[in-house]
Amino acid sequence: MAKEAKTNAMRMLERAKIPYTAHEYPHEEGQAVDGANVARLTGQDPARVFKTLVTQGADRNYYVFVVPVLAELDLKKAAKSAGVKSVAMIHVADINKVTGYIRGGCSPVGMKKQYLTVFDESCLTQDTILVSGGRIGTQIEGAPQSRCWFCPAAPPGTAPAGESCPPPDRPPSCPFCRGWR
Repeated sequence: MAKEAKTNAMRMLERAKIPYTAHEYPHEEGQAVDGANVARLTGQDPARVFKTLVTQGADRNYYVFVVPVLAELDLKKAAKSAGVKSVAMIHVADINKVTGYIRGGCSPVGMKKQYLTVFDESCLTQDTILVSGGRIGTQIEGAPQSRCWFCPAAPPGTAPAGESCPPPDRPPSCPFCRGWR
């Protein structure tokens, strides 16, 4: 039996002791698969499968948005949620340079640098959601109720990995991802 090849995202989650389930789907080597087909190939409801979109703000910083695969990112709302004047999608050719991932395999976990990451609040209606596992053909599934599932490198002062961040009795305070949007 072949040993499962771990991605950087999987290693980060394991190091932080954050539970996840890996899902593999068939694909042609190096060819990105659109989100609707990822949902179909993994046998998942598309409402549970999320895509990772990387933008650059008017302030020249990068911002990451995680939205349902069938949704489109509203750039005006995205900019507002990130607290900047405007954002624009980065060019496909820049994905690897900015994130360390390739198109179709970009995960919100384990990027080369950690950027402000905003998840669509619809993820909170699901028990678990799937995001890219860090390579084409791999998805990772986890519980969205723990924001730190996606932010294993959260800075000191935020909830430990695997706990609710922030606790339900306090307003969003995580400087890492600025709460749900």
